[in-house]
Amino acid sequence: MARILHDGRTYHPYEYDSEEEFERAVVQHSREIFGPNTAYFDIKRRLGNENVLTIPDGYLLDFSFQHSPRLYIIENELVEHDPFRHIGQQLLKFATAYEESRHKLKQALSTEIQSDAEKRAFIREQAEEAEIRNVDVLLDEVIYDKRADAIVVIDEVTVDLENVLGQLTMGTDVVQLKTYVQESDLIHHVEPFQQDVRDVADEGGAEVDPEELDTVVVPARREGFEETFLGEDCWYKIGMASSMVEQVEYIAAYRTAPVSAITHYAKVASIEKYQDTGKYILHFKEPAEEIGPIPLPDDHSGGLAPQSRRYTTFDRLMGAETMAEVFP
Repeated sequence: MARILHDGRTYHPYEYDSEEEFERAVVQHSREIFGPNTAYFDIKRRLGNENVLTIPDGYLLDFSFQHSPRLYIIENELVEHDPFRHIGQQLLKFATAYEESRHKLKQALSTEIQSDAEKRAFIREQAEEAEIRNVDVLLDEVIYDKRADAIVVIDEVTVDLENVLGQLTMGTDVVQLKTYVQESDLIHHVEPFQQDVRDVADEGGAEVDPEELDTVVVPARREGFEETFLGEDCWYKIGMASSMVEQVEYIAAYRTAPVSAITHYAKVASIEKYQDTGKYILHFKEPAEEIGPIPLPDDHSGGLAPQSRRYTTFDRLMGAETMAEVFP
């Protein structure tokens, strides 16, 4: 069982007494979990009609993509719950009930915004930066004009959970929040929601806006590259945020050592759930084309070669001479 060693102390996995306790940790650390450009709504609003009723754990307004804010339904769960009978059913109910609950949901979010001065100021500022006239128009946009996706926050991601999520048509992201304890001191281990997207913007400063990201670069070993990327005109088992599924238009292959360079790219024809997993398969519009190669720079000090998916823009990719110019 994993341990965390910190400052001469050993932290052991912490077991939450209840889902309510786990949810309090999520609410307390919502900005760290979901990102600084988000607003978490800790409200329980019943969705649906007399035939389909469900109560999400919360809602999230996400402004990571400045001109395209999104609303997410939040489900906070413990791994001890049956993912098929509990999590899967809840998400299916959310998807079914949401259509009939938009007006009530808007009222609930509006009431929360008006009653919380700090949240109201933050959302007004975000709406202004997104060039949205006011908060009322913002809520109309995220509730009526777009679909609502879901985020599951859970203490451990399992194969069974991924199988359940792979069967849902609703866009669903997963955030794993693991907690460790040493005496009464708790620490949390989390890969924040959409951190890979924010990393590009944070590193690139004003050069790269998350809304401009349209290319995913994936690491590929020789066998997989030849058999799948070239042989089947696709690439699969890619973990992507639901927001990026709508943005990615190109895929490029970084071939691992001894090649250590980006050598091919393809235009994406479609992105679909991959079998019974929470990951995706990208189908190419045409066979991959050669590019570059775009190698690692001679003076690189590590961390530049993709270990998993990384995002960039197609223009940046096509104009790059080394990997240092592909990623900010």
